[in-house]
Amino acid sequence: MVLPSEARGRVLVTGLSGFTGRHLRSALEAAGYVVCDSEPNGEPTFDLNEPSSIDKLLERMYPDYVCHLAGMGFVPHGDISGFYAINTVGTTNLLQAISQSGLSVRRIVIASSANVYGNATVESIDESTTPAPVNHYACSKLAMEHMARTWFDRLPIIITRPFNYTGIGQASHFVIPKIVDHFARRSTQIELGNLDVIRDFSDVRAVASVYSRLMDAGTVGETYNICSGQGHSLKSIIDSVADISRHSVNVAVNPLLIRESDVKRLIGSNAKLISAIGPLGFVDFGATLRWMYDGRLEELDSTVIRSH
Repeated sequence: MVLPSEARGRVLVTGLSGFTGRHLRSALEAAGYVVCDSEPNGEPTFDLNEPSSIDKLLERMYPDYVCHLAGMGFVPHGDISGFYAINTVGTTNLLQAISQSGLSVRRIVIASSANVYGNATVESIDESTTPAPVNHYACSKLAMEHMARTWFDRLPIIITRPFNYTGIGQASHFVIPKIVDHFARRSTQIELGNLDVIRDFSDVRAVASVYSRLMDAGTVGETYNICSGQGHSLKSIIDSVADISRHSVNVAVNPLLIRESDVKRLIGSNAKLISAIGPLGFVDFGATLRWMYDGRLEELDSTVIRSH
């Protein structure tokens, strides 16, 4: 075990109790960092829209590093104003508080989103691709990026654009956990939207590892894609989980689940990231699906045991 006195520094993770944050905690601690206990009961002790609460958080945690994951991240979410209040204004409040805190923060890693690229026409999207967001979530993230750049002369900021990723612990309203759950339950039918959309899916554990490595790698003031470079259609994912589970599910396309603002194809280039931090060690996505399927089976089995 790494003692605090031996550690590489204290890291404040906003969104620590969320899907990505929980995996990032493990990656940071394995790398020798001390993760600030900013959400001791699984709930934030601060509000990004209340600057005074951020000031108090920084006073309590005195971080050496900040990884800003907190935000509103579900694209179909109906609260349009919430995207901007949390993703854009909330991030502004955080950077303002850090700037005025007097802390010598060594690195601030901010999670934007590959959704800012919209329906890019290039085969593989790199960081030079012009953003063209097609929904309010992506617009709020791009606005956040522009705002963060106004702090580049005062704060050591790196911006990341993670593409889609998944894993154990992701909420069931996201498409991959939904698919895995239906197969694990041996359901006979699942309702989905557009099966032909193609996404660059990664394993959350690999993404968490990248965030951890960016604490002391990469170049301040730069933007990095986080992605595998491999595209998967929902149909191919369904086929993979069917093979893993040895079960078949009838897929019903529900027009209500097809969004006009859906990005059709989103595959990224990770060349810049690899150049900055070295080989990524991303696992085969089939292994991720197997991990999720086995994990969901364990959850369902434990639920049955508790009910008895």
